[in-house]
Amino acid sequence: MKIKLLPKFVISLVTLGVVLTLSISLFSYTSSKKYYENAYAERVLIGSKTIAEMLSEEDVKTIIAADGDQTETYREMYELMNKLKEDNEVTYLSLVVPDEDSVTFYIDTCVESMGDLPENQIPYASDILYTDAANGDDDLQNYHVIWDYYSKNEAPPMPLVTDNSYGYNYTAVCPILDENGKAIAEIQYILDMKQVRQHLNSILYMMFGISFGIIAVGIVFYILFVRKAVTNPLGKLAQFTQDITLSSEFHKKSISINTGDEIEELGNSFNYMLEKLDEYLDNLQKVTAEKERIGAELDVAAKIQADMLPCIFPAFPERKEFDIFASMTPAKEVGGDFYDFFLVDNNHLAIVMADVSGKGVPAALFMMISKTLIKSAAQTGMSPKYILEKVNNQLCENNEAGMFVTVWIGLLEISTGKMICANAGHEYPAIRRKNGQFELLKDRHGFVLAGMEDMKYTEYEITLEPGDMIFVYTDGVAEATNAENELFGTERMLEGLNSATYEDCKDLLQAVHKEIDGFVGDSPQFDDITMLSLRISDIDCIVEN
Repeated sequence: MKIKLLPKFVISLVTLGVVLTLSISLFSYTSSKKYYENAYAERVLIGSKTIAEMLSEEDVKTIIAADGDQTETYREMYELMNKLKEDNEVTYLSLVVPDEDSVTFYIDTCVESMGDLPENQIPYASDILYTDAANGDDDLQNYHVIWDYYSKNEAPPMPLVTDNSYGYNYTAVCPILDENGKAIAEIQYILDMKQVRQHLNSILYMMFGISFGIIAVGIVFYILFVRKAVTNPLGKLAQFTQDITLSSEFHKKSISINTGDEIEELGNSFNYMLEKLDEYLDNLQKVTAEKERIGAELDVAAKIQADMLPCIFPAFPERKEFDIFASMTPAKEVGGDFYDFFLVDNNHLAIVMADVSGKGVPAALFMMISKTLIKSAAQTGMSPKYILEKVNNQLCENNEAGMFVTVWIGLLEISTGKMICANAGHEYPAIRRKNGQFELLKDRHGFVLAGMEDMKYTEYEITLEPGDMIFVYTDGVAEATNAENELFGTERMLEGLNSATYEDCKDLLQAVHKEIDGFVGDSPQFDDITMLSLRISDIDCIVEN
């Protein structure tokens, strides 16, 4: 079942909206969570340390001595710690002495106005085993961590986190040291993080609602815009091509699309193609022999193809920042390979290398459509990934012949040398760094274009420094075959690139082609041989953005 373009836009935009909503909400939640966790971690660490430093060593020794709870010192410290607990809203505050397998409580604060129950207060000098106090293995491990630091007369550098049936708590401990620096007791400072968690959850829900509302409104307006500016003109073009296909009537047919953008260019390209096809039919009616009819057909297609490819060099004589050259040698009169390069704007150069399945006129026609769609998408300012995704879906429509095309595309930012690239099932590019050798860049391949709708593609970034070169090609280079049915291969290609003597990109391509011709000899050419080379000039150039 085929789905029209507008529903596809709606589905993709809704999907994108959901993803953005979740991403924004989760990002806000994660950022807030990290902030609160760091803030409360600092609070418990500073709180435990501050209280530990407030207590007198002699007072602590008096309290932890036998019958220490009967002293005036105990009562004063108990009242002080209760006040500190209340003033600082501490969940649990205790003076304890740990050992290897248990902890002894000497002061366990209890502030009833804070909801503390006297019956839950731990009595003076209660020695509680870790195994009895812990709730699970993780909690037990925390007790042993506290003891390890205490035995070294140190405090843990970070709070210990517990999240179990006891609650979600941050625990900080700080030892009280005698005059020799030996720990004699420690302050146990615990904060309940339940309210913090509730607050974070409310942030998540709030951000989800706000993000969803904003994105939903944006999607609605964007769909209205797309319907008017994209899908309606493309629908008109699709109906036009379908009518022509069903009637097989090309004579004096044309379509008028006035959108002022790439869709209008696509319509003009179809008109141009129809003109050429009309010429072909006129020529076909004049010939009397089948051979002459086929020759006329191939001549028209070859002219169309030649007109579609950049063939004037130097291509940009006013641009000194780079040198570029390309060539295509079809196996038949017309080929399925194509290359393209053009300035998207004054600071961005697009490079395309592609190979259509099949040979002859069908491949050439599919090549022209593919090239037009790719260039139209690229000139909108899209990145390579989205260009491939858009063109893939366009080529899948009415692709009854089941043709496909492999594509490598790169978008060079001339001022910085940064190039964003994407690969749809095409050959690996070769890169030579200044004063280095050509090596294959084994990028990640995506699926071929027109093979399956709604495919996703990945892009990557490389940086070309002055003096660096990039070489892209079709499989006709590596798969050129000699009389012994032996392939030329990428290793010979790299050897040819690295052994070539050249002054510019044109010399390099001619040297590689000479290597291929020498290897193949008199064997017939079975596949198109297409190559393109780009070199970043080894001079400082100023680009007006």
